[in-house]
Amino acid sequence: MRTRFVRTLLTPQGVAVSIGVLVVIAATVFGPILFGDAASARDIASRQQGASLAHPFGTDELGRDLFARVVVATRVSVLLTLGATGISVLGGVLVGVIAAVLPSLARRAVNAFIDILLSFPWLLLALFFSVIWGTTATGAMLAVGFAGIPVFGRLVSTLASSVAGSDFVHAARILGSGPLRTATRHVLPNILPPLLVNMAVHASVTLLSFAALSFLGLGVQAPEYDWGRLLNEGSRRIYVDPMAAIGPGIAIVLTGVVFSLLGELFSERRRNAPLRAVRRRTRAETRAIPVVSDTEPVARASDLRVSFRTEDGGLVERVHGVTLSIDPGEVVGIVGESGSGKSVTAMAIAGLLGPDSLVESDELRFRGIDMTVEPTAAERRRLGLEQAMIFQDPLSSLNPSLSVGRQLREVSEIHGRVPRPAALKRAVDALNLVRIPDPERRLGQLPHEFSGGMRQRAMIAMGLMGSPRLIIADEPTTALDVTVQRQVLRALRDAQRSTGAAILLISHDIALVSGFCDRVIVMRDGRIVEELAADRLEDARHPYTRGLIACVPDMATNRALPLPVIPTDTAATAVAESPEVRT
Repeated sequence: MRTRFVRTLLTPQGVAVSIGVLVVIAATVFGPILFGDAASARDIASRQQGASLAHPFGTDELGRDLFARVVVATRVSVLLTLGATGISVLGGVLVGVIAAVLPSLARRAVNAFIDILLSFPWLLLALFFSVIWGTTATGAMLAVGFAGIPVFGRLVSTLASSVAGSDFVHAARILGSGPLRTATRHVLPNILPPLLVNMAVHASVTLLSFAALSFLGLGVQAPEYDWGRLLNEGSRRIYVDPMAAIGPGIAIVLTGVVFSLLGELFSERRRNAPLRAVRRRTRAETRAIPVVSDTEPVARASDLRVSFRTEDGGLVERVHGVTLSIDPGEVVGIVGESGSGKSVTAMAIAGLLGPDSLVESDELRFRGIDMTVEPTAAERRRLGLEQAMIFQDPLSSLNPSLSVGRQLREVSEIHGRVPRPAALKRAVDALNLVRIPDPERRLGQLPHEFSGGMRQRAMIAMGLMGSPRLIIADEPTTALDVTVQRQVLRALRDAQRSTGAAILLISHDIALVSGFCDRVIVMRDGRIVEELAADRLEDARHPYTRGLIACVPDMATNRALPLPVIPTDTAATAVAESPEVRT
């Protein structure tokens, strides 16, 4: 990423912005030192002279050099701009992040208040606040800064809300990360690039606002001066000496352009904030972790019911009385249409459902750990090592602002207490196992630099960083072509053979499941309708299962007929029994 940023700096735009930033910094730091005497020295004999080589912008009514005064005014103008921008950004980040993590009702109230403030023109708010804090330089800085808070509040709230709904943020919360740590470690790093761009653009607007306030006499007051005051003084004789007004205007425009172009360069940067998992105890009592035999089921659920809370406070049940068991080393597939409860069942078994869900079960255990209650710190550590979750969309499951290597190391470093060098070596071995070439180089890359199949295999490698006993793969081959599907399934099989872990595979494709799994569970409408061995699908009795099998084309399928659909149970029965399906 550093190389990419250097290449950006070497472009014509990068070189121009770099020169502009250096000039502004030099004028801010050294301007009063080098030109302070010329800016304050009075020469009545040379008063109100026009532009010349000796005085590029002319002189004022007291004979002071206007070019020197413009250079000296850079410090006041730039510092006030940066101060006001800092107030706007800091206040906006606080308001936006708070609005994103608050409960629904409070979040709506905060967003409504921000919308009310945004309905007023920004400069009007600045004028209003300047009256409150007085017509001073500090008052103008506070006025412009507070007037910009609603703008950044809305921006940060929108960006944070989009990131807060990502899978990696949900996973961090479930692992015990508190709201503050989640916001600083996961949300803010991922909204930083657009925030930096808008901050730089806002700085140019703030600079113009300061000039406007000083031009109107509401900003910097005598004997201090900034570009706005110099513009006001020069406008009085613009027809006699145009450079007296154009000179400060040039400084305002060029500095504003530098700020705007700087934002585009900031957008190329990446912040690699370290990822830390926060483990917290939610209850005082502790439980001894049971010792589980390798012959006992890895996961077991009895009469599992999962409900979700609605906005009006009610409950809607989506999983109805599911009972299943997964033995060590067994590969179990759950197949069914969208909305059948496959993913919800798997997430409940893994304990990854959020606070809006209600999980009820006569028994729900993973290797002796009760998954219906909040796990202790020791149980959470063991769950982090012995469970592996492969989500449907790895691009949203992987943190886009952190390298793949950093995310792979997290499991071993946080849960396994493995030193960083050993965790790094284990990450290389895991990528080798899932057949990702050049793993040492790939560890330093970001998720978007991987292809779709490589991201899925990287997720499998992440599960291998612990000591997995159960790998849950939630439609890992969705939207992948058949060649990449085979690579992903082969990586899953290699992972299962190397660790002896059980696999729970979720898919819409009953043909894929039957060719990969030992046992197939068919779900519909939140219920298990049939369970049978993968090599005995012809023994299926339920109409829905037979309908799913009938929808899979084979070499004997009549290509002149459209593939059947399964709209209802009655139709499923008719499809399954139709002789035309296989002829």
